Amino acid sequence: MLEEILKDGFSALHIIPDAAAYERYWIYFEYLEEMNQVMNLTAISGEEDVARLHFLDCAALLSFAELSGKRVIDIGSGAGFPGLALKIACPDMDITLLDSLDKRIGFLKKLCEKLSLSGVECVHMRAEEAPAEYRQSYDYALSRAVARLSVLAELCMPFVKKGGYFVAMKGPDCKAEVDEAKRAIALLGGELECVENYGVPGTDIVHAAVIVRKVKDSPARYPRRWAQIKKQPL
Repeated sequence: MLEEILKDGFSALHIIPDAAAYERYWIYFEYLEEMNQVMNLTAISGEEDVARLHFLDCAALLSFAELSGKRVIDIGSGAGFPGLALKIACPDMDITLLDSLDKRIGFLKKLCEKLSLSGVECVHMRAEEAPAEYRQSYDYALSRAVARLSVLAELCMPFVKKGGYFVAMKGPDCKAEVDEAKRAIALLGGELECVENYGVPGTDIVHAAVIVRKVKDSPARYPRRWAQIKKQPL
């Protein structure tokens, strides 16, 4: 059932994954279900819901983000969403999966071994504590429902090189959040390009991707320490 749902969903999204993708998604699903029993990785379970609400929801970004051949970082990757799900559908991008919880990074490393994927870096790190070599070195920074957009912008945009993009996956009613974040986006060197609404194939669910273009370098003072970001968002 999972493969059939994915094939129909990719067709609806006009995405053509390679021949190995469906086996990799099945391995991903099985290991996620197994480890979710002991790690509480996701509230979503079962073939249909994982296929639609995780794999297809994440892969939908490929409809409007040119990730092929790009260097991408997924901030707060958790169980690998959206970064690892995207990597399976677009294997020729390089992806860094960053998460602050070591056991989740352990899960991701083991999963990447099972998937026989190259071009994946799994990093146990807080985004605001990343060393200088990560700064402004990515074509895309992605994040899925981790925090409010003004906070996400400060955590994610310093990773993006000038001319690259920060993409935040949000619900469809995110206009107020986007308006609230405009000052932070500008301070961090970004410019709101668009908000892309998209449907999750096979459901009535609509999500949004907030797409910010990096037009100038982020000031060196950002990101601040987490306590300060949380207490006083930009």
